[in-house]
Amino acid sequence: MQTRDDLAARSRDGHLALRRVERQQALIETLAGGGWRTAGQLADRLQVSVRTVERDLERLRDAGVPFRSRPGRSGGIALPVTARRATVVLDVAEIGALVASLAAVGPTSSPSATSATLKLVAALEDH
Repeated sequence: MQTRDDLAARSRDGHLALRRVERQQALIETLAGGGWRTAGQLADRLQVSVRTVERDLERLRDAGVPFRSRPGRSGGIALPVTARRATVVLDVAEIGALVASLAAVGPTSSPSATSATLKLVAALEDH
């Protein structure tokens, strides 16, 4: 039988996971703007500790996000930016997985989330 404490812990864990996803999306969006940023600059922007930014960057890197890092005084973290749009081929189940993920975060939580949600839903309608 679950106790009230168990339910509270699960709710808190879910809330923390959602905040982490929102932060990671904000990190990608910030770095997609181009230029080099230090972990300190990112932490200030996101109002978290440098260690939290480092953990988020590590999780995203493990997921395959191609961050670049440069040590030293003029160093920092960057995301390669390309002028061309990427073409991604997804099947219906993959589109559904992304829509479900966006729904969990909030499909209108940022301009890029809104745009992605609209494009994915349109792609589902085309099938």
